[in-house]
Amino acid sequence: MTGRAEIEDLQLQRLRAMIAEVRPANRFYQRRLKEAGVDEKIASLAAFSKKMPFTTKMDLVWDREEFPPYGSNLTYPIERYSRLCQSSGTTSGPLPTLDTPESWGAMLDCWDVVYEAAGVSPKEVIFFAFSFGPFLGFWTAFDAATRRGNLSIPGGGLSSLARLQAMSLHQATVLCCTPTYAIRLGQVLAEQDPADLPGLCVKKIIVAGEPGGSMPELRRQIESYWKGARVFDHHGMTELGPVSFEHPEHPMNLCVIEGSYYVEVIDRETHQEVAEGERGELVVTNLTRLACPLMRYRTGDLVQKGYLEDSRTDPPRRLLTLEGGILGRVDDMVVIRGVNLYPTAVEKVIRGFPEVAEFQVIQSTRQAMAELEVVVEPMEDVSTENHLAQRIGTALSNAFTLRIPVRLVEPNSLPRFEFKSKRWIKNG
Repeated sequence: MTGRAEIEDLQLQRLRAMIAEVRPANRFYQRRLKEAGVDEKIASLAAFSKKMPFTTKMDLVWDREEFPPYGSNLTYPIERYSRLCQSSGTTSGPLPTLDTPESWGAMLDCWDVVYEAAGVSPKEVIFFAFSFGPFLGFWTAFDAATRRGNLSIPGGGLSSLARLQAMSLHQATVLCCTPTYAIRLGQVLAEQDPADLPGLCVKKIIVAGEPGGSMPELRRQIESYWKGARVFDHHGMTELGPVSFEHPEHPMNLCVIEGSYYVEVIDRETHQEVAEGERGELVVTNLTRLACPLMRYRTGDLVQKGYLEDSRTDPPRRLLTLEGGILGRVDDMVVIRGVNLYPTAVEKVIRGFPEVAEFQVIQSTRQAMAELEVVVEPMEDVSTENHLAQRIGTALSNAFTLRIPVRLVEPNSLPRFEFKSKRWIKNG
């Protein structure tokens, strides 16, 4: 098995080329590179990590406030840019990002890696259950598919039932959506007479947009609705592009697309690289999206660093892996009566109960202390004798040594989400 040298040599070459392209005209990074003493002659990836400061989300927010509307992280004159996307802005407002045709094409190359890993051939029909708003992932996934020659069906503006009908009509074999919406579509599918959807033949479901695609409990729930279909996880960010793919031989592990990204996993306190098997914050540097690159971008994603052998190549390569996918957000952790909780950890417990149709976690403050309550919507056929609330409460207590009240509500009473779910509600 080959080591890491070949991959890291390619990354260093592309890092140097990126810096050489960015340094002359990109105002956002000109000063940062100069103050750090970094140029296209950088000796190694380790030297880059040691010298180059982090870029944060707030750096981008402040830059766009100072240089509205697009900020100063532009490598080329504005007339060269042809695409605009923006992040969801869940914490600090939407952030617009511009791309040239070349940088857009670099991200489509990353999506090619995702599709190839999922075994999607150019002859397959792909249905995109997205609203097609300004989020980058929708458009890059769609454009990459059409570039590959796939018949690509946009599902924007349709109801869930209409989307199922379109998938049946066009005999789509691949579905792209969020994990949450795959469940929602599955619930609607379960209510239909199979005879009304004779052409439904989905074999692969590629999910992204929120943590959970690599969560075994959630994946089992998706696949229980979509009989015979396999789920493939993927993750990316509007600021960065498509970053990872699920290895077909190692389910629920995300492999970094290392030809396009240099990735570090750092300890939040020491800012040093963590060891294999340890958890830390994901830090990413673009290597091919030169029009609006990010260097050492602190994503806020909590991941576990690993490596796996990619037997698809001869000789096999050793790939940097995010074990278990995106585990959560480092800034989402809450402390409840002295216990550290991540939303994804709570969701993992709740998703272990197939009787749960939907749920919310209500966070409130009582007498200066944070408290949680779990609100659960059961499936319509769940009886009171099932004792679902009590069983979930016991599971939460066993998992976290913490009593968390669980309350049941009527079926179909909680909201459903097409894009990023909003299940964690903060009151006060």
